[in-house]
Amino acid sequence: QVHLVESGGGSVQSGGSLRLSCTASEFTRCMGWSRQAPGKQREGVAAIDTDGTIAYADSVKGRFTVSRDNAKNTLYLQMNDLKPEDTAMYYCAADSRSCSSEGYYPSYWGRGTQVTVSS
Repeated sequence: QVHLVESGGGSVQSGGSLRLSCTASEFTRCMGWSRQAPGKQREGVAAIDTDGTIAYADSVKGRFTVSRDNAKNTLYLQMNDLKPEDTAMYYCAADSRSCSSEGYYPSYWGRGTQVTVSS
């Protein structure tokens, strides 16, 4: 069982920035971020594989940057130019499989960190 702990959420005004971190209890191949706003389905935000593959949701491209420090088993999400529609609970997720695996769905999830963007 891989344990994931997120940090870095908070409240900012529109146009502001936040950096989320997620520390894993052990190394995993695919790590990523998902978010869920009240009344909406959870959606994938960004994912990064150890082979260098990175993917972003269209809604965050050009504003968010995902990265990882494998030596620290830590995942990051730099969020710039935040918008009110980015308000959500952000979850770290990970799996030992490739992010590109058919039917991929992460096996491990953190408890989430809240991001609130005011206009």
